[in-house]
Amino acid sequence: MPLRILAINWQDLKNPLSGGAEVHLQELLSRLARWGHEVTLLCSGFPGAADTEEYDGLRVIRRGSRHTFNWTAPRAAKRLMREQTFDVAIEDINKIPIYTPRFSTVPILAVVPHLFATTVFQEINALLASYIYLMEQPVPRYYRHTPFLVISESTKQDLTSRGIPANQVRVVHCGIDHQLYRTDPLQDKTTEPSVTYVGRLKKYKSVDHMFEAAARIQDEFPGLTLTVVGSGDDDRRLRQRAVDLGVANRVRFAGFVSAERKVEILRSSWVVVCPSLKEGWGLTNIEANACGTPVVCADVPGLRDSARDGKTALLYPYGDIDALADRLRRMISDNALRETLIAGGLEWAEGFHWDEAARETESILERVAQDETRIGSPSPVELAENDHAS
Repeated sequence: MPLRILAINWQDLKNPLSGGAEVHLQELLSRLARWGHEVTLLCSGFPGAADTEEYDGLRVIRRGSRHTFNWTAPRAAKRLMREQTFDVAIEDINKIPIYTPRFSTVPILAVVPHLFATTVFQEINALLASYIYLMEQPVPRYYRHTPFLVISESTKQDLTSRGIPANQVRVVHCGIDHQLYRTDPLQDKTTEPSVTYVGRLKKYKSVDHMFEAAARIQDEFPGLTLTVVGSGDDDRRLRQRAVDLGVANRVRFAGFVSAERKVEILRSSWVVVCPSLKEGWGLTNIEANACGTPVVCADVPGLRDSARDGKTALLYPYGDIDALADRLRRMISDNALRETLIAGGLEWAEGFHWDEAARETESILERVAQDETRIGSPSPVELAENDHAS
């Protein structure tokens, strides 16, 4: 039966500051709408945005702003629940939780790309970071009876370590658009070694680590170039870091690019680097692999889930610039290694599809609408109890 779904997310995909969390939710919700479900998305507004509009089959309602949404969202959601009938609500917790269990009149599914925890202190000033950190702490108490959908095993481990029962957490991996992210036999790699970063420019993404590593190997590879694809509030600092490290002449800041141009860059690059401190999944790893490009990434939650060391990527300890430089050196100088990782990456990427992720999400939502909280695999305790009973 079609579900009437209210989704609540800090931003929608049209927001200029949207990122991976918005891509993930939009890919799921647009498919659910296409399959006959009625989907309303409540999110924050941004300059020039309409208060209400419809696209991709969704009815999008914008209230408040990026800086006030956690205060305006509860009131707006409660009003929507009074005015309309919903079967289930989704809260996408990718910034400050709005604690829907306090006021929701329908069953809730919490979607979590990842929680910030102490990572937030790497990104913003201590006062605001402390506020966000403290706002995350009550999650286990307020959501103790709420089922969770997460995008990686690392995020599930984070939630269970905070006290959320394992059988309330289901891992549903992200997909990719295989019509877009694929190899093209007519497009060659660059003649000289090329290293690329794709993503938002935020401090915790640690893009400057790529610059530091490049500075250590640039004499070995005179033709080495670096491309930074994406925009964000760390742009100015990164440009200055490139100058300070003596690699500015090698770095091209491409800014925000179209999806088609992004794919062209991924295909032509020798290696994609993901040096972030923490991610929910690491969608760029899979996208790069699908385009025939191996990855060097930090061995951190999320990224280690979306990459396979020695098969699709080379991992290194986060923040170890010598190790990052070593992985880049190996990737650039060893053609056989690169070809092995390209082949492994193509096979790995083939296993991730948005339709499959959306179908699994649809099944979970049907169970949640019936007020079922146990949606994950059995916990070790349950398995032991079942074995004892049998």
